Amino acid sequence: QVQLVESGGGLVQAGGSLRLSCATSGSIFSLSALGWYRQAPGKQRELVAGITSGGRTNYADSVKGRFTISRDNVKRTVYLQMNSLKPEDTAVYYCNLEDNDGMAYWGKGTLVTVSS
Repeated sequence: QVQLVESGGGLVQAGGSLRLSCATSGSIFSLSALGWYRQAPGKQRELVAGITSGGRTNYADSVKGRFTISRDNVKRTVYLQMNSLKPEDTAVYYCNLEDNDGMAYWGKGTLVTVSS
């Protein structure tokens, strides 16, 4: 059974930083693609950043240059370093894993609130 558990969310002032973590179990982590998504109130869930099994990354235009996704295959954990946070980054952030069979799994989310 694949499980994803996010942590690291919280309240931060604009311009501040947070580091989100997503610990996983139950999958062949090293062969999986990983991503961070977010959903703000009244909005659709959107991709924030992704990283392939080979380490290639992609980012939403709104976070390029501010956020960095990384993975630790030994710890089976994916991270999202968020710098220069803005109030519009306020959302619930979800971790996503897609295994090598194409199955997608989600965590329960962690809330990030950026005050102005």
